[in-house]
Amino acid sequence: MPAPPNGYQSILDETYLLALLKRQHLLTAEQAEQLVIKRHQQRAKLLRLRQAASRPGEPLLPSPPDLIDIIASLHFALPGKPGQELTEELIVRLVASDQGLPFKKLDPLELELKTVTRTIPQGFAQKHLLLPFAIRDGVLDVALYDPAHIEVLSEIERANQITARPFLSPKSDIQKILAEFFGFQSSIAAAETTLKGPEVDLGNLEQYVNIASSAEIASSDQHIKGAVDHLFNYAFDQRASDIHIEPKRDVSVIRIRIDGVLHTIYNLPKVLHPAIISRIKSLSRLDIAEKRRPQDGRIKVNREGEEAEIRVSTVPVAFGEKAVLRILDPHVLFQDLGGIGFSARDLGIYREMISAPHGMMLVTGPTGSGKSTTLYSTLKNIASPEKNIVTVEDPVEMIHEEFNQISVQASAEVTFSTILRHILRQDPDIIMIGEIRDLDTARHAVQAALTGHLVFSTLHTNDAVSSIARLIDLGVQPFLIASTLLGAMAQRLVRTICPHCKTTRAINASELAILGLPAPAAGVLTLSQGQGCIKCRGTGYLGRCGIFEIFPMSETIKTLTTNHAPTSEIKAAALREGMTTLLQDAWQKVMAGVTTHEEALRVAGVE
Repeated sequence: MPAPPNGYQSILDETYLLALLKRQHLLTAEQAEQLVIKRHQQRAKLLRLRQAASRPGEPLLPSPPDLIDIIASLHFALPGKPGQELTEELIVRLVASDQGLPFKKLDPLELELKTVTRTIPQGFAQKHLLLPFAIRDGVLDVALYDPAHIEVLSEIERANQITARPFLSPKSDIQKILAEFFGFQSSIAAAETTLKGPEVDLGNLEQYVNIASSAEIASSDQHIKGAVDHLFNYAFDQRASDIHIEPKRDVSVIRIRIDGVLHTIYNLPKVLHPAIISRIKSLSRLDIAEKRRPQDGRIKVNREGEEAEIRVSTVPVAFGEKAVLRILDPHVLFQDLGGIGFSARDLGIYREMISAPHGMMLVTGPTGSGKSTTLYSTLKNIASPEKNIVTVEDPVEMIHEEFNQISVQASAEVTFSTILRHILRQDPDIIMIGEIRDLDTARHAVQAALTGHLVFSTLHTNDAVSSIARLIDLGVQPFLIASTLLGAMAQRLVRTICPHCKTTRAINASELAILGLPAPAAGVLTLSQGQGCIKCRGTGYLGRCGIFEIFPMSETIKTLTTNHAPTSEIKAAALREGMTTLLQDAWQKVMAGVTTHEEALRVAGVE
């Protein structure tokens, strides 16, 4: 394939691409030979996979599988770099560098819906694999896949009366964002004139929703349904834990929380806000007509074969109803106990406590500190056909077949305390109480622990030791606490350093000691940090893990509790027995390169 008139070599030119990869030592002679033999067979296989994944009557993706698709699908190892593969992104970066063009890794959170969807028509963008992604200083930045298509930028410049600047980006990113953004925009535009919410089966106690794919949404005439499905897909793709839909004076603002930080993703026309809220309320079996009081519901979704649950909360605010949707991923809620952040010592102590035949174990911490993940992972770890596990929750976070789960319903006088009065007649072995809030609940939990049951629950306290004082404040007698409490655990979530841009820096230990961290008084420490990259959106953090303070009830602690010892004295005894505080556990993760000292201070604070 000869070079086009604009002087750029086409990325679809297989001879050029193979020569470039060999020249840069990214493809061995053996891999190149294997590619020549397999490429026709692999291209046919990729086409069959596309056909199988498409719905009847739908067109396939406008761009057929090319050599880069084939190479990426073969998962070739990078020469001299075990564990790393030759990916589409790496090849496109190489082509961009070879042809003197800047590379752009597209981040959906950085893109403006209007810029992407209103600059050029959808058909034109899909035909030429173009994506306008930003306007800066009067210049339109355009991502494209094939350098040979740079000449069409002149058409964009004439149509928009603006200078265009080219960037190279992976084809898969461009196609995905075009489908998502144009699909969402078409749903929103159509819904502005057609606002019709779908019917819901109010008799179904566990509403099950199948989230449509981007292709399915495009062919749907239920525009609000399509917009909401696009929103769910987007949140799942971005690893969001929460979706906030907030009415303002003139717009409806949609934000998602990723690794504990909120990001604004859309500003929608205000006329759509009631329709979107109604759609979400209908899915979660809430009263659509009731807009004056808070409501809580849940949605169970199936997205491309993966199940998840979404907890929905609506409240009336100044400009309408605000909805917050918490995404509960079973892969996150049900984890192996060794993978949620315990140190070796704390994991051993915790496993010993949860293996006890009876007693009470408390998990403490503020909202969003990971208590539910710890408790569900614990129950999953100890569940067996020989054990009857009963949970009392407000509301049930994630439905699981191995547990008998009861949802608190205050309107029907089904509360923690009233259920616990009757729950022992259900012959439970293990009881999990969502939260101990009052004396009645605490008394029944203690009674269950005294009568041979293993009880788990949560409390809202700042640290583990304070759980004793909290129970006493509620009215539980100290001798009963000493007799039933196996231990308590406080926890928080810290953001973990992004592995894709992880680097190190030297810092004086004295500076850290001054800040209150348990660092040496002198010397220089080498600590890890994230530089910020496209994978972590420039934050330097990707994902979260737990930090823990585990406080077992030893004989010494039981004696101090029975004798009404102050919390400070009990904590001092626990520290002498080896308890690791939240800050100390966070510091261990700093030294292990898991998180940064700034994050440790932000979450654990100074003791």
